[in-house]
Amino acid sequence: MNIIICGAGRVGFTIAKLLSEQNHSITIIDQSSEDIQKINESLDIKAIVGKATSPSVLDKANTNDADMIIAVTRNDEINMLICQIAYSIFKVPKKIARIRSQEYLDPKFSSLFNKENLPIDYVISPEIEIAKSIQRKLEAPGALDNVPFADNKIRLLEILIDEKCAIYGIKLNDLTKKFPKLNAYILGVVRDDKFLILKKNDSLKYNDKAYVMVNSNKIQETLKVFGHNEKISNKILIIGGGNIGFNLARNIEQSFEDARVKIIEKDKNRAELIANELNNSIVINGDGLDEDVLNEANLEDVETVLALTNDDENNLMVSILIEKFSKDKRTMALINKPNYSLLQSSLNIDDLIDPRMNTVSSILKHVHKGTIENAYTILNGEYEVIEAEIIESSELVNKELKNSDLPDEIRIGSIVRGKEIILPSSKYVFKKNDIVILLSKRDQLPTVENMFRISSI
Repeated sequence: MNIIICGAGRVGFTIAKLLSEQNHSITIIDQSSEDIQKINESLDIKAIVGKATSPSVLDKANTNDADMIIAVTRNDEINMLICQIAYSIFKVPKKIARIRSQEYLDPKFSSLFNKENLPIDYVISPEIEIAKSIQRKLEAPGALDNVPFADNKIRLLEILIDEKCAIYGIKLNDLTKKFPKLNAYILGVVRDDKFLILKKNDSLKYNDKAYVMVNSNKIQETLKVFGHNEKISNKILIIGGGNIGFNLARNIEQSFEDARVKIIEKDKNRAELIANELNNSIVINGDGLDEDVLNEANLEDVETVLALTNDDENNLMVSILIEKFSKDKRTMALINKPNYSLLQSSLNIDDLIDPRMNTVSSILKHVHKGTIENAYTILNGEYEVIEAEIIESSELVNKELKNSDLPDEIRIGSIVRGKEIILPSSKYVFKKNDIVILLSKRDQLPTVENMFRISSI
């Protein structure tokens, strides 16, 4: 595909890198000559310095030939205008815009984004996506990540293997014999910073990060088998009442009946605003780094602390301060600068949240061809977990899994057929309308797209 990316920040750079590695033709536009220079030094793609709202700049980028335009500049209005110009002048078929302002995302204004008004095909909201991601982590304590597929019927869990893991050292082939109730499929593990697709005679090792496919109703049971018995937190403290903190608190109010949420927000006007918008959450106006404010929030009673301000350093310092007060709190910190992830273990922070990959995954699922509905990236896009529907023209229809000639770098994790959730055996026969969740290495993505193409022509 010919794809134009407007905005060369962290998200734009990452998308350009991943898509160019998937052999798409990429052009990136940004006003910053410094950011474009970094692109030129790092990536083999076309990079243009200029305003992406300028028709002449878009013309220079050969927008007439583009299959898609992705607007991820730092300004919502510019992203919207880019999509409008791309549609009105250049007839670009698919347009994606990152929009942060909650006002534009209010459901009562949903008619704003259509061909008659603003022709944006897909709106990506990082703050909403990150809040949903954090909520899912709270729902699966003990998992490093918890990703939904197939209308939330299936979850992909990322689980750290430690000394409490009951299935450590057991060959995968023997798991069902020793744990007959373990209804899960291990797609692979990250071991020594490399992803490995395990074979039947392989086993899990300490410090592996295992990617496990499970029925959404079996999350807690699965985590227990893997040695994680952590309870779901009902007493939650959020530091930072910005869009992420506010959306998370609202989501928790709607989903966790017994949860008690407190928010510490430094800005008085913002604190008053979110206090009026939330129903059951307590909002405290103050600095999360102030010990008196933390005492006012009754920190001793809190089970999980989430540092979600716009300042990476503040989020890290809050987490360190919480560790000083009490070592039994679960801490999560929002971090935009990738180098800070190296500090996680030394600072004893349970989870560092990188908003970049949430946004990238949200965009990537719209890039794939065919019936692919969802995509989740592993190791910066080296592997993807993909959800797709089998249609009549698919080469998989009526084939047994063992006869489907899938490359070793593609693994079928689970299948939804109607209301049934299936962990397929080698004798499983694919049928039309099956929803398939699979793992694929980056260089096998064209094969995956071909399996789920819309037409056989």
